[in-house]
Amino acid sequence: MNAATSAFQILLIEDDPADARLAQIALREAAVVSVVHHVRDGVEALDFLRRKAPEFTTAPRPDLVLLDLNMPRMDGRQVLRSMKGDPDLKTIPVVVLTTSDVDRDIAASYALGANSFVTKPMDVDEFCAVIRGIESYWFSVVRLPRG
Repeated sequence: MNAATSAFQILLIEDDPADARLAQIALREAAVVSVVHHVRDGVEALDFLRRKAPEFTTAPRPDLVLLDLNMPRMDGRQVLRSMKGDPDLKTIPVVVLTTSDVDRDIAASYALGANSFVTKPMDVDEFCAVIRGIESYWFSVVRLPRG
């Protein structure tokens, strides 16, 4: 949990507006108090994480990143590589949340340092259940590093 606030900070990196909206709704309905920050691609994600762009200078350090793989400008694999290669970002847990269920994407994500790989269900209710399960696991079961 972020020391400055009582809510967990989640960075959702998702280019599909419908999937982003669904994830945000599911996270809002979960039992764990969290604040969801949404960016649309890898370039925005790294700007947020590094507080580079003017709109992200006061961005909080996320307690968890939910990362889509297939995005424009910079895909999730590149974001993962950058995060896990950066001493300031590598301890932030990353859950790859994608439509892919291809073995090479799963293997590559773990090789790049993903903490989990979850294939998005096509059913809305199942998708919401998966999001709530991710949040419950990471914020109720696992002990996260601070700062």
